[in-house]
Amino acid sequence: MILCLDIGNTHIFGGLYQEGQIQLQFRYPSATPATSDQLGVFFKSVLRENNIDPSELKQVSICSVVPSINYSIRSAFLKYFSLEPFFLDGKSVKTLKIIYPTPNEIGADRISNAIAAIHDYPNKNIIVIDLGTATTFDGITANGEYLGGIIMPGLYISMKALAENTAKLSPVTIVKPEKIIGKNTMENIQAGLFYNHLGAMREIIRRMKQTTFNNEEVVVLGTGGFASLFAEEAIFTAIVPELVLQGLYLSS
Repeated sequence: MILCLDIGNTHIFGGLYQEGQIQLQFRYPSATPATSDQLGVFFKSVLRENNIDPSELKQVSICSVVPSINYSIRSAFLKYFSLEPFFLDGKSVKTLKIIYPTPNEIGADRISNAIAAIHDYPNKNIIVIDLGTATTFDGITANGEYLGGIIMPGLYISMKALAENTAKLSPVTIVKPEKIIGKNTMENIQAGLFYNHLGAMREIIRRMKQTTFNNEEVVVLGTGGFASLFAEEAIFTAIVPELVLQGLYLSS
């Protein structure tokens, strides 16, 4: 069995694979500092609660954008599983041609997304949009070349910025609004968050298709926690929530 972990700014998103099939998924907060003991006990308990013997775990594959937690994660697997985890980065990737002057600056989660994308859609131009804490766009050519992309504030960051930098606006639940014109402050914010992101995605996709891919056919993949909000907006070719985990599994 192979455990794949996407360590993001908000959560650790985990998935356990056996013979190419994902058996379980889970999340654990990454914003709160955790010791190696806390993490090791948590990972063992997740497996046991799902009737999986921790000794069956043979490999751990990780992508992390939170360097401060990496030491504790590595120590947890060494101490509790006697396993040296693999950390994906721009230097270790083999199945992706990175056309980027500074590969180490690329988020490992974005590399993992790209690896899974070219595996699932070989010989296709691809745009991957990951709607997490930040919203990222990545361009991959039909030849498997990672070109780079775009980073903008995610929905949650945008909502939090409004709440923290204004006197009268409060945090809201991020949902798809029923209509574009809100009838109260909460609905106003929800509409602004949703349609601001929708408009930005449509414009960025249009420009990437036009300038990066010369108006050739492009597969647009959505992933990340907020991707499902836009499932009915005719933006994505497909939504693949576990895309980053698939890339980690393929890299292991």
